[in-house]
Amino acid sequence: MKINCDMGESFGLWVLGEDAVVMPALDMANIACGMHASDPSVMMKTVALAKANDVMVGAHPGYNDLQGFGRRDIVMSAADLAALFIYQLGALQGICQSQNTRLSYVKPHGALYNAMMKDDAILETLLDALQRYDVTLPLVIMAVPDHARYQTLADKFGITLWFEAFVDRAYDEEGRLVPRNVPNSSHHTNEAIQRQADQLIDQGSVTTLTGKKIRIHADTLCIHGDGPFAVPTAAYLRNKLQKKAE
Repeated sequence: MKINCDMGESFGLWVLGEDAVVMPALDMANIACGMHASDPSVMMKTVALAKANDVMVGAHPGYNDLQGFGRRDIVMSAADLAALFIYQLGALQGICQSQNTRLSYVKPHGALYNAMMKDDAILETLLDALQRYDVTLPLVIMAVPDHARYQTLADKFGITLWFEAFVDRAYDEEGRLVPRNVPNSSHHTNEAIQRQADQLIDQGSVTTLTGKKIRIHADTLCIHGDGPFAVPTAAYLRNKLQKKAE
């Protein structure tokens, strides 16, 4: 099980996250591509930081929404969404190429991520675009109880899926993330985050806000780099997974 984190989400004079501190504990860095956050200089620095720490670089494309941090739904045609998606992958791939490294996977951000999990048409638009851009790049999506259905969709396009679970977000009865506008949608203590991490790693399950236990198969665990617990969470997960592997 790998650790991934959303990274490179600063831009201009605005600084977000502690990328340099978190990066050494990661396996996968989801790097913003300039639409919901980041800029060319931040992308360049974040790719260099990932390469220096032997961390896989993943594209983290989102809606064109700097003010809303990519967390607002935007209605787009399939053609426009595919173009926006491919544009961002190409931007990060170019920066990777300039540093003699490569793009290893793709993980959509925020509202786009949630939209593809709710609407098969949006997911198929992204799968088709990824197939046309580079069919070898895996797509990271949410580990949900009905994950086999999503794998069937991806198989139509020849795309590999990596399923992720979240250690710092609450889950609902359907095994999906509780919307951020709902109270207690995120965990606000190290203890709560570590308890959910332990359950995901040791038992392959999560407990919902109502107390229901749901089985989840996850290939990777996500940390939100913009959150206040990113640094201790990354350190805890790295230590936990290393001990489990011994």
